[in-house]
Amino acid sequence: MGEFLKSTRFKVLLAFLAFLVGIMIYSVTKGGYSLSGVSFINTITKPFRYISNSISMKIEKNADSINNADAYYEENQELKKQIGELNKKLTNYDDLVAEVEELRKLVVIKEEHPDNIFSQPAEVMGYIANDPFKGFTIDRGYADDIEPYSPVITPEGIVGIVIDVSQHSSTVRTLLSPDLSIAAICSSTNTDFGIIEGTVITAENGMTKLTHLDKNHQIKKGDLMITSGSSGLFPKDHAIGTVTKTGIEANGLSAYAEIEPCADISRLRSVFVITDFDGKNDSTKEDTDEDKDNS
Repeated sequence: MGEFLKSTRFKVLLAFLAFLVGIMIYSVTKGGYSLSGVSFINTITKPFRYISNSISMKIEKNADSINNADAYYEENQELKKQIGELNKKLTNYDDLVAEVEELRKLVVIKEEHPDNIFSQPAEVMGYIANDPFKGFTIDRGYADDIEPYSPVITPEGIVGIVIDVSQHSSTVRTLLSPDLSIAAICSSTNTDFGIIEGTVITAENGMTKLTHLDKNHQIKKGDLMITSGSSGLFPKDHAIGTVTKTGIEANGLSAYAEIEPCADISRLRSVFVITDFDGKNDSTKEDTDEDKDNS
């Protein structure tokens, strides 16, 4: 024992303890407090009390979770139910806002074309598979006064024409198709006429083509082509698309122009059908009545 007290190890340990005591005395007396026995003991035991309290609180928290697990589960399920109901209300609200916006667009179109009769907004149910010309179906048919050969539009412009109708749905052929011809006139010059007919090549880029255009035309890039109303198939003064470029046909007899549709044919969500208009072809009406009877 005497050897240990004289050893270097004991001296180092003693110096370390003296250092710790000095630190504690300094920390207590720095704020002007006296070093009583109680405060000294509190200072020494403070770290141990902090650790003990932390452990106790953690154990208490875990015990509470175990003892009240059923109550927490029921509360969690109730909260999930409330969240689901709120999400449903939010979805219904969004649908209502979208419906109001569609009706607002319909009012605007009616004001611009008072001689046209329009259907209620028709939702695009889906595009026809493997159709390069983006044909699609809508959720309105004979029950909504929709007939074959009725023009289909958006607030931006002409989209196509109805080609097949059932009681509650219809199929639409778009202006990208070569099977649809639309008589058009340039809104800028008001003298340059042509026929809008799609092609396979132009449809790949979402475009259509203006054909049978006079070689001495005054059309330029950016001009707007609108329906002329001369065919009786479409009412006049509806936007079709803008000119992106012009050229001369390979046969050299006429000119042409590539047209970018005003409506984005590949991203349609809803459309309007023109059920009647001034100047509508009477023979077309007779054909639609016969088709309806046969169906």
